Amino acid sequence: MSERQQALQKWVVKALSSIQGQSVVSADITMIAGDASFRSYYRVTSGAQTFVLMDAPPEHEDCLPFVKIASAWIEADIRVPRILARDVDLGFLLLEDFGDHLLGIGLNAETVEDRYGLAMQELHRIQSMSAQDLPLYDAALLTREMSLFRDWFLSSWLQINLNSQEEALLTEVETKLIQSALQQPQVVVHRDFHSRNLMLLPEWRIGVIDFQDAVIGGATYDLVSLLRDSYVHWPETKVATWVRDFHRHSPWSDDCSYEDFKQYFDWMGMQRQLKVCGIFVRLCQRDGKAAYLQDIPLTFRNLLQSAARYPEFVDFYHWLEQRVRPELIKRPELSTLSADFWTVS
Repeated sequence: MSERQQALQKWVVKALSSIQGQSVVSADITMIAGDASFRSYYRVTSGAQTFVLMDAPPEHEDCLPFVKIASAWIEADIRVPRILARDVDLGFLLLEDFGDHLLGIGLNAETVEDRYGLAMQELHRIQSMSAQDLPLYDAALLTREMSLFRDWFLSSWLQINLNSQEEALLTEVETKLIQSALQQPQVVVHRDFHSRNLMLLPEWRIGVIDFQDAVIGGATYDLVSLLRDSYVHWPETKVATWVRDFHRHSPWSDDCSYEDFKQYFDWMGMQRQLKVCGIFVRLCQRDGKAAYLQDIPLTFRNLLQSAARYPEFVDFYHWLEQRVRPELIKRPELSTLSADFWTVS
């Protein structure tokens, strides 16, 4: 057992003793998940009760944003896990256990309407919160995120070295996407609101996790994360219907037409897809999490589809088609995909 694991065991026993009001000698601790960070999650069983332990090594992760946001969101009736014990210096949090029923488990054509309906209700609650002491999703952050596409996806993985014209094209695209992100209504943004970060709870509510990177930014970002998920694909007709319904029930709909909102949604999606393609490669190459490479094709196809819809991105679309996609198809990690998969509708 490592020194970190020993500290974790000791802290959990102490925290449980305090919570339960009696001496706890030991607890069963079983790893249940890691995520796209340095955090790890464990299920702690003590008698008939279960808890979730978040281990966030302080040299890599800061627990304080999680603690602050959880407190504010619980007050706003956002269903996030209650923090039952914490040691921010050690990077240990003992949380309410939401169970194992992720939104994405059993998600299909029969279940999606009800589940996405609940998720969008929760998203309306998040967006209805007053402005908090959160960082701004500003031009600098948007730019840093999109740079991951150049640095990790294009250069490090596909070995594509951009010439001056290609650099100029990417910069022009990024500028348009940033302007669009900043023009749309600005709200509280979860920043990773998708099928692997949402839980189905017994009270028929959506449990929200992984919210520590929340910001104030574009109103379409979380909706894009849900409806153009990197892990599940839906026909565009369904997506457009959900976007229209979400817009209709938003408090700012009178100040932002559906047509503008749909364009904001598509363009925000492109920003996220550029970022995510880079993140998935970084997770593989830097952090040894190779499984994320299998989620790149759907993410890249979503990027292609959005670029193809708008004349402002016609040159970018053709460049992705002719310069980038052929190199992506060559990757041995993606060799099992059929040629039909890459067809853009």
